[in-house]
Amino acid sequence: MTSFVARVDWDRVASPLPTSATAHGLARAVVVGPEQGAVHTEIAIGSLQAGGWICRHFHSFEESLYVLGGELLLEVDGTVHRLHKGDFALVPIGVQHTLANGRDEPVRWMSMNTPQRLAPDAGRKDTFFEKTPPDLADLDARAVRPAFGDPRLRWVGHYDGTPPQAEALRLTDPARGRASAGMDTALVVYSGISVKMLIDRVFGAELLTMFTVDYEPGGSAQQHDHPFEEAYFFLDGECEAELDGAVYTVRAGDVVFAGVGAVHGFYNNGTGRVRWIETQAPQPPARHSYRWVPVWKQFEEE
Repeated sequence: MTSFVARVDWDRVASPLPTSATAHGLARAVVVGPEQGAVHTEIAIGSLQAGGWICRHFHSFEESLYVLGGELLLEVDGTVHRLHKGDFALVPIGVQHTLANGRDEPVRWMSMNTPQRLAPDAGRKDTFFEKTPPDLADLDARAVRPAFGDPRLRWVGHYDGTPPQAEALRLTDPARGRASAGMDTALVVYSGISVKMLIDRVFGAELLTMFTVDYEPGGSAQQHDHPFEEAYFFLDGECEAELDGAVYTVRAGDVVFAGVGAVHGFYNNGTGRVRWIETQAPQPPARHSYRWVPVWKQFEEE
């Protein structure tokens, strides 16, 4: 089965590509894609230098992004959002958007696309640009911080990660009058692991999911596989990963990929917490998303 572990090399996006008719100050590098054995997944790192922009465009694939540093101006369907570290966004298929940087320092993000972008020699296109560069001053003047929690807000959100479970699950305020919460804000907590969905079908995605995963010391996910692809973009901490029998130490700045049927598990044997961004493509089925190895191994023994 296909799986791999690699270090994310930010030097690949340290210098922008030459200015073109569609972009200025942009650098982008694929870290999970066809060359790594992925079929549905494209994970990339991107940056825009100060004053950088991408012409308005739309795709025939679904795109999501998570801001890692700097300030990103993201216009989606005519609304301009001012995004900071920890903000995330979905760009649905066919929705016009643009990215720009109105600040003096670069902005960085990681992105997920599915289906994978077509190669330049594919014989057809999947991205369609306007011919006129965006007005950076106009974008900056119209940009506002998203009103997180407003039910009218679409396709953008913010999440810094889950605090330790003992803190995250503690209830200290009165039951009546507490700030409203629902399934869209819920944590999935198990075996020392906290999962918070960021981008999924509820958020508006049809083809992919993106979520944060936090491991307490001693947290673990035992060996299993999936009928879909997963990628893991490590943000903090260090833990042990086992992929198809090979054991690795993975830490902040690494990326891990597990293809369909690749057996994998993660174990936090240290004293610190671990955090990563995880993606899935295609979206998981309603049932039987996990195939735990010991559950099925017993039938071989019987």
